[in-house]
This record gives sequence, C-alpha cells and structure tokens, in this order.
Amino acid sequence: MSEQQDIQNDGDTPTEIASQDAVYNPNGDKTQPAEEILNVLNALNPRAISNAAQNGHELDPAQQEISQDSQQEPPSEWHALRDKLREHIQDPEGWNKLVDIAENAGDLEQIKQTYEALLETYPNTSSAQIAYLNHFLSPGLFQYAEELFKRFLRTSPLVDLWKFYLTYVRRVNTSPSSREAVSRAYEFALNRIGQDKDSGDIWYDYIQFLKAGETTTTWEEQQKMDALRKVYHRAVQIPLENVEKLWSELETFENSLNKITAKKFMSDLSPSYMQARTVLRQLQRHLGPLFPPPPPSSSSRPPIYLPPAPTFNAAERALVGSWKTYLKWEESNPLEFEEKDKATMISRIQGVYRKAIIRMRYYSEIWYMAFVWTSSIGKQEEALNILKAGMEANPSSFLLHFAFAEAQEGRKEQGEVTATFDKFLDTLRVDLEELESRVNSANSSFSSDASARTAPAGAPNAYGTLTAAFTEAGTVSNSSSFATQPADEKPPKSKELQERRTEYGLVWIMYIRYARRAHDLKTFRAVFAKARKDRWTPWEVYEAAALMEYHCNKDGGMGVASRIFEKGLESFGDEIEFVLRYLGFLISVNDDNNARALFERVIQTFPPERARPLWERWARYEYQFGDLEAAQKLEKRIAEVYPTDPPIKRFAQRHTYLGTDAIAARDLGFAMAGRQQVGPGSSSFIEKRTDSLVSITSTAHIQPPQPPQKRQPSPDLKRREDSVKPDFAPPAKRPRPLSPLRDRDRDRFSDGPARKRFGSPAGWEKERDRELHTIKRDREHDDKSSTLPAVLSWFVGQLPNPASFDGPIFRTDDLMTLLRNAVIPSATRRATPPPPPPAPPRGRPPPDYGPYQGPGGGRGRRY
Repeated sequence: MSEQQDIQNDGDTPTEIASQDAVYNPNGDKTQPAEEILNVLNALNPRAISNAAQNGHELDPAQQEISQDSQQEPPSEWHALRDKLREHIQDPEGWNKLVDIAENAGDLEQIKQTYEALLETYPNTSSAQIAYLNHFLSPGLFQYAEELFKRFLRTSPLVDLWKFYLTYVRRVNTSPSSREAVSRAYEFALNRIGQDKDSGDIWYDYIQFLKAGETTTTWEEQQKMDALRKVYHRAVQIPLENVEKLWSELETFENSLNKITAKKFMSDLSPSYMQARTVLRQLQRHLGPLFPPPPPSSSSRPPIYLPPAPTFNAAERALVGSWKTYLKWEESNPLEFEEKDKATMISRIQGVYRKAIIRMRYYSEIWYMAFVWTSSIGKQEEALNILKAGMEANPSSFLLHFAFAEAQEGRKEQGEVTATFDKFLDTLRVDLEELESRVNSANSSFSSDASARTAPAGAPNAYGTLTAAFTEAGTVSNSSSFATQPADEKPPKSKELQERRTEYGLVWIMYIRYARRAHDLKTFRAVFAKARKDRWTPWEVYEAAALMEYHCNKDGGMGVASRIFEKGLESFGDEIEFVLRYLGFLISVNDDNNARALFERVIQTFPPERARPLWERWARYEYQFGDLEAAQKLEKRIAEVYPTDPPIKRFAQRHTYLGTDAIAARDLGFAMAGRQQVGPGSSSFIEKRTDSLVSITSTAHIQPPQPPQKRQPSPDLKRREDSVKPDFAPPAKRPRPLSPLRDRDRDRFSDGPARKRFGSPAGWEKERDRELHTIKRDREHDDKSSTLPAVLSWFVGQLPNPASFDGPIFRTDDLMTLLRNAVIPSATRRATPPPPPPAPPRGRPPPDYGPYQGPGGGRGRRY
C-alpha cells in the first residue's frame, strides 16, 4: 500500500496531496446582466421572437442568445439546491438533502462535487468523510481512497474515522508479510487519538492483532510478549471505556507468564489504573450533554451531523457553558501527568480542542479558547492557524478578528493587520447593506399595506404595535446616512440597523487605534479619512478620532479635535448623543465661549422631547460654574419649554451635588418615609407617599388620591406582592420567585435618598413617573377584585399584611411533597404527647432563610 510506505515512524503523518476538486459552472457560459428580466418578458410574450422572424426582422446576437437560453431545460434539483447553498452555506438540512440527491443519482462525479463542497464548509466532519470514502472502496478506486485518507487523517481527531482507516488497512494488507505495515498503522493511529476515551476498541483490536501473530523461535515469542506488555501497560493508564476489561486481561496475561513478576507489575500500575477509572467517571459526566445522539438518517447511510448556525437561545448557551467547563477541566490535568509526560498531556488536550472546534464550529468563544491555550504552550504558528480557520468559519466574528489583528501586531506583521481590518470591514459592510435592503423592503410593504388597506383581518393589531413603536422613535436619533427614509418614518427594524452600524464603527475605531500605535498620527489620519468616506461610519468614529488628536497630538491637538467635531456635526447634527459629546468635550477643555455658542446653535434644532438632555447638561454647567443671574435666566427658558415641570424641581437640582439631594431627603421626607415600615394596622406606605408626591408636583392632570379605606376582604395577589417592596424602583424589578427579599430591597431609603449618577437627565421626572405608575397600577388592581366564597373572604381578610412576614420562604413544591408523603398516625393508636415548647428567647430571633427541612429538621445549610 502506498500510504504505508510514507510512514517512517510513529510521529510521521501521511503525505499531503492537494485536492483535485473539479470547478463546477452550472451554466457553462457567462450570464448576461439582464437575462433574468428578459426571460420573464419572453415568458409573458412567447411569440415575440417567432413573429419577428416571420416578418423578416433579424435578431441581434443578444436576442439570439436569450432565445437559446429560453429553450434550455430548467436546472435540475441538484443544481438548484447547490446554487442556493452557495448563498446560504449554513444549512445542515440542505446539505443532507444535496447528499441524498447526489447519491440517489449515482453519478460519481456529482458525488465528488457534493462531498467536496460539504467538507469545504464543514471540515473534519468524520461522518461525511466516511460516507465519501465508502464510494471508493471497490477495486480500482483504492488509489483515490488513499489520497482522501491522507487529506483527512492529517487533521482529524475523531476516533470513528481512524477506525475506518484501520479497517481499510487490514483489508488491503492480508498477507503475513504485511503485518509490519498494519502494526505501524495501529501505532500511527494510537499516537494521534489513543488518549480519547472512545479509542478503547482500537487498543483492544491492536492487542488481539498482536496475540494472533505467529512465532517460530523463542526470541520471536519473547518479542511478542514484550510488545503485548507494552501495549497493555499504556492502555490501562488511559480513561478508556473498556479500561476495566483491559485491566482484567492484563492481570490474566501477566499471571500466565510469571506470577511473581505479575504481582510487581500490577502493583506498580495500580495507582495509575485507579486514577484512570476515577477520571473516566468524571469524563462521562462531562461528555454526556456535549454529544447528543444524531438525528435519524433519511437514507440507508449513517446520519451526517452538521453544526447549525447559532441562535444563542438558553439551550445553546448552556451547551457552550458545558463545553467551556469541560475544556477547563481537561486543562487542569485531571490525570496528573508528570513533567516527563507533558508531551502526552499536550497531545490529549490538543485533541480535545480540535474536537471542540469541529462540534462548536460557529461559536467564536470556543475558537478563542483554543487559540489562548495553544499560545500558552508556545505553539504560536499553530495558534494563528486556529484563528485563521475560525475567521473563515465565522467571517463576522469581532472576537476572532480583533484577536488575530492584535496577535499579528505583536509579531510586527503590519500588512496582515491592515488586510484583516479591511477584509472584516468589507464583510460587515455587506451584512449592513443586506440588512438595510430587508428593512427597506419590509417598510415598503408595510406602507403599501397601510395605504391600500389590503391588510388581513388580523393585521391591524401588529401594525398598530409597529405604529406605536414609530411614535416612540423620538428618542432615537436619525442619521444623515439614512436619507432614503423620511425623518418621521422609521422602518420596523431601524433599531437593529442602528446597533449594527454602531458595531461597524467599533471596527473603524480599533483600526485607527492600531494605526496610531503601530505607525504615527499621519497613518491614523489616513485611516480616518477612509472612514469618513464610508456611508456607514457612525458618529462614534468622529468622537474617537477627535479625542485621539486631543490626547496624542501635543502640538495643536485641541484645534484639530474641534475641527473633527465640527466636521462630524455637519453629518450628525441631528444625533443628540453626538451633540452632547461635543458639548461635553468643550466644557471639559474649558472652552466656555464655544460651548455656549454650540448650545445656542443646536438647541433650537431639536424638539423639546429630544432636547431635554441638552438643557440638563447645560444647566448643570451653569449651576456649578456660572453666576446666579445666568442660572435664573436659563431656568426661565427651561420653564417656557417645559411648562409642566414644578419650580421646586429646578431649585432642588441647583442645590444638588454628586447625587446628594438633601431637599428631597429631608425637607420632602423621602429619607424618613423610606425607613417607615408598613404594619398590619397602619395605612399603606404608597398612600402616604402619594400625598407628598402630589404636594411637590404640578399635577393638574392627575386625580387626587383616594382616602385610606379598610382592607377589602377579597384578595389581590399581585397587589400583596407589590406591597412587600415599597420603594421608588421600577415595578418590573421584583425579587426572584422563591428567594428571600433582601434588606436593601425592603428599605431602600434607610440611609438617605437613592444615589444617582451625577447629572442624570430628568431624574425627578423618572421618579415621578414611577410613582404615578405605581398609583395607577394599584388602583387598577383594586378595580379587579376576585370573587371568593364568604368564608374564604373572611379568612383572607383576617390575614396580616405580607410585609409583616420576615421568616423563611418555603418552597411550595417541597411543602406539598412533604404533606403528601407524611405518615398520619392511625386513630386507634395512641399518639405520644408533643414535648413542651421551648421558652421564647428574648428579643426577636433572626430570620432563617434556609430551606425547610421538615419537622425536627433543624437548620440546614443556606443556598
């Protein structure tokens, strides 16, 4: 066999042979740009060409070519599906269907093209490789099969492919003179995947192969026994699935030779064997959830598992977490390899990582872990190859591209870094354009449905939701890059498009950072000039470039930064965030004249609902560093723009620093009210808080609160849950089910008002809106009373307020299980009187938040 001659020693690898893939062109000629449109027109008027010919008109060459194309047969199912998979390669079901079509057709050339294309998209997929090889295991095709083996085995860590390879080797090497070639093939396989727990069958087959060898002399017999002992001793120290069986056979083998030496050998190997058994049990627990059974195959061949595109749902995130845990466990050296066996440990972990990136091909985090570990053992070239393969599999991965660019920058490979950024930007730009086209088409279909009134009966609800989302888009900034859409009409997915555009700008920012670090400011400016010409560049790139000029250019950097901000203002003048950043920059560099001019220039360009952050930012500046007269004038202007704001709010904000609002905490009683606890006989804290809220706000449009009433007998579960947490937090933030309430959630304002980020816009409005929302919600719940029988209503009405309970939180499922399994004594049996209750301790005992353990369970550990 030609392959065996290439193997010189245990560490050799099969010779690499270039792939001889046939380039496939489905049409065989160049397609005209307008061919598809003209074909449709010809289909609508099939007699146009014939009529023209009958009338004596000659057809030009383009029309003749179209006529010929229209007479061709439509593409086959295989061709149509192959074209579809070229555009959407991450389609496991489509690839399996393409394989089925090719194999059912029986065309060997088409089978080659199918499997080559599949393995280009999903490299090292052993099930596909085995199915591919099965077509070339007949006499006359062995040479092509051996070429495929040389390609596949070089990088494959999967045991099933190696088993298939060894089966092929034993099939073509049947003569006694070829036993040495088979033995070398076994050693070659075990050196590659012998540490895998599923390789136990290969170890066992190798041992049986050695036992079957014939000997004619005592020396040959001794050599055979030594070879068997060596293989046995290697196998029983590995956590294989059949390690116990191999240990039992080794013991029988040694005792058959010499019981005295057998005792010594078994004693020396026993610690390693016990360690392997222990690790095997841990390994089985780790690998259980990582390799679920493959889906059933629709044909006679075994199923081909292809990793799908990730959706990052809960199950997939859990799977990624399981893989990370397993990989970290393998890195921790659970087999306790010594320093002399470090090469074996590295080979084992390397095989694990290779399996991980095959199975989790579209998860960049796994690729990055493989890169970090490979770099840590000093294999820098191999680590870079891992990143390259990961970027091919995940062309839109920020993690892998940034890691590769940084690694190449450390190696002073500046050309590689530049090419990486340029290629990555091109990929993201294509994704953005595709997303924009989808958004525009969805928006146009939405507009046509709304104008033509052709939406189905169930559509108005969905469209009403979209319309409501559009009306809330006042807080979302509009970019001049989106000039195709009117300012007041946003496509349904404009938020996603804006987020993707911001991420795209992050790549430009990393690019200009690299240019400044690795080269100089001149190169950085050249990269920034390229970014300015890109229609997808967001305002963040302008800000990053301006700040870089300011901090890195010690000679006139401030002037250049201001010019960059001004240039960005031409394109992003309607971006409230960019204007805020520009204003903050001018204030930070103490350029108060330009800051004031900028504020006056832009404040009139925004409607009041969007301009509030600008008013708040400039007001903070005036309050801290301006004079009283300027602050009062500014407050007068703000009152004209926002007439519903209470005067006390502005006054209190003027006397606030770093979130410390003593007026709200002391004069308005927020701190004291927060420390008050709600008792069974006291009025509701929310009702008390409502009075103070109404007194400090101008609420002409708000109904006054109702006077306190006696608790209704009908329970309202939601209201009872809400009353446990009487604070100013949003209603959506509730304690998790079955978990005890935290003290800071019970009494948030025990030590003063809530700390906020300094200068947060509209802080009082947020608190007021939360309060009013809570009041409105409670009133709605009061109106929705439940109907219960009179006895239950009376009983529920006697229950204390939920806030008075500070004991343990019982798990209802455990409590019901306890009651269901409780042993109730018989009525005829005399019950033992219970022991007297212990004397109550002085003071209130601390609450026990541990799990309920049943009668006499005592205190369990907390969890």
